[in-house]
Amino acid sequence: ERGHGLGLRLGIKTTGCSGYAYLIDYADDQRGDDVVVEAHGVKVLVAEKDLPLLQGLRMDFRREGLNEVFRFDNPNAAALCGCGESFSPAPAVGAA
Repeated sequence: ERGHGLGLRLGIKTTGCSGYAYLIDYADDQRGDDVVVEAHGVKVLVAEKDLPLLQGLRMDFRREGLNEVFRFDNPNAAALCGCGESFSPAPAVGAA
């Protein structure tokens, strides 16, 4: 509907009550460290540095009444914030 761009840019940032929050924006260009995933006719660009916390992520876009929202099912999230805006990662396998 926007009329231009490559797809969606998905990333994470350190913030929130639990540690990390998802970032979603339009991707107008591909950066050197981007990994491109295409599914269901949508291209999603992810910076390589964010992949460890997003590997296996299932993302769904829903219309709920008048609202439109992305839902995330992240196997790397050990806990979710009560506000639903952030997550804390599961300990890495073999981490002390």
